[in-house]
Amino acid sequence: MSKNFFGMPSSEKPPEQTGTAKLPPDGNPDGPGADLYHPADMAEHLEHLSLKEQVDLLTALPLEEAAEAVAELDEHIRVELLENLDTDTAAGIVGEMSPDDAADVLDELDEDHSDALLSKLHRADAEEIRSLMAFDPETAGGVMNTEIIILEQHISADEAIRKIRAELADKEIPYYAYIVDGNDVLTGVLSLRDLMLCPPGMPLKDALKDREPISVTFDTDRQEVARVIGRYNFMALPVVDREGRLLGVISHDDVIDIINDLAGEDMLGMVGAGLDESPETPWLESVKMRLPWLIVNMLNSALAACVVYLFDGTIEQMAVLAVFMPMVANQAGNTGQQALAVMIRTLATDKFSRRKAWNAVRREGKIGLANGLILGILILASLSLLTGRTDLAGVMAAALLTDMVLGALAGASIPVLLKEMGRDPAQASSIFLTAITDGAGFFLFLGLATLFLL
Repeated sequence: MSKNFFGMPSSEKPPEQTGTAKLPPDGNPDGPGADLYHPADMAEHLEHLSLKEQVDLLTALPLEEAAEAVAELDEHIRVELLENLDTDTAAGIVGEMSPDDAADVLDELDEDHSDALLSKLHRADAEEIRSLMAFDPETAGGVMNTEIIILEQHISADEAIRKIRAELADKEIPYYAYIVDGNDVLTGVLSLRDLMLCPPGMPLKDALKDREPISVTFDTDRQEVARVIGRYNFMALPVVDREGRLLGVISHDDVIDIINDLAGEDMLGMVGAGLDESPETPWLESVKMRLPWLIVNMLNSALAACVVYLFDGTIEQMAVLAVFMPMVANQAGNTGQQALAVMIRTLATDKFSRRKAWNAVRREGKIGLANGLILGILILASLSLLTGRTDLAGVMAAALLTDMVLGALAGASIPVLLKEMGRDPAQASSIFLTAITDGAGFFLFLGLATLFLL
């Protein structure tokens, strides 16, 4: 069994895997034959109900179970549902959530509604949630959980164990013991296994290993958080302020959500869709998010059309060119998409390094050259046999080879250039790539045809 940086087995038992929400086949939570459902299953069931049925079902559920289900809902469904629940019920549901989930949910509501719900919570709970809402949701502070057990370094191991046992019911399941000094500065992290093996009277500061604990600051980008946890196989990662004071913890389940969100954003961003768009997004909102990039794509297509128009005389004299012309652009486009996908994945999983990124661009250029040569030879041979014209086959092969190399270089370069500019590497990168490969493909094929075939 492998162990992580702090000596904790990486296969340690995960959080509770039993369901909490009872849901019978007829959807009546109080009906006979109710089965035990996980909150994610309850959320999926809610998404298939009408708004009125959702309100009725949540109102009938215990607040704790309703809170767990609402936390799993799609953002747009959750907002509409909370807006249609009475304020006391909605506030009760939010109050039963963990502070990080509550902050995420209230961030999605308009300010007046979130303030109204916060005003009905206990003052301490409301202040904790407000403090989390102040952090950028794209950073470590925006995804951390503050329900953690903090241990002072001067107490003994047996005192620490008693404190954990006393506070565990109201806190997140602890994977590690977080040790702080008198100023709440994080001084070390102990796995629970190591804590249990400490002699009863040993002060915690004597049990710490002589190394700095690995942590992230509250303003660390969530993508970097996922990279750190993935690199060290942590079950949780502490979050600190500028002075090193412990603020909260990001657990592995939060990181899974981050990774899923980033993967979805990359996929949607590549084609110019909204980064947080889903089938539940209001259609007018989707139009607003997609239309600007569709206009950009139309302009790019117009440029490609202009290139074709420049060679209208060539096409009139040799109509067969119009048949083979799309093949060049399509092959180059596909080559570029492959390079684009690999580069976006690399930038998403590795810490950005300018030298490493441009080395990857050169690698993609070599791949495009090799594939272009092989396909060019195949086109040269097959087209010569089909048409009996080696000159046409040669022009086709040369244009295909050149455009595939260009497509590979463009597909790999676009995300890097966007990253250098401080933009999302995936944002509409597919649209820009298509503009390059189509325009260049048409120009190369028709230009070579004009030079060598007419």
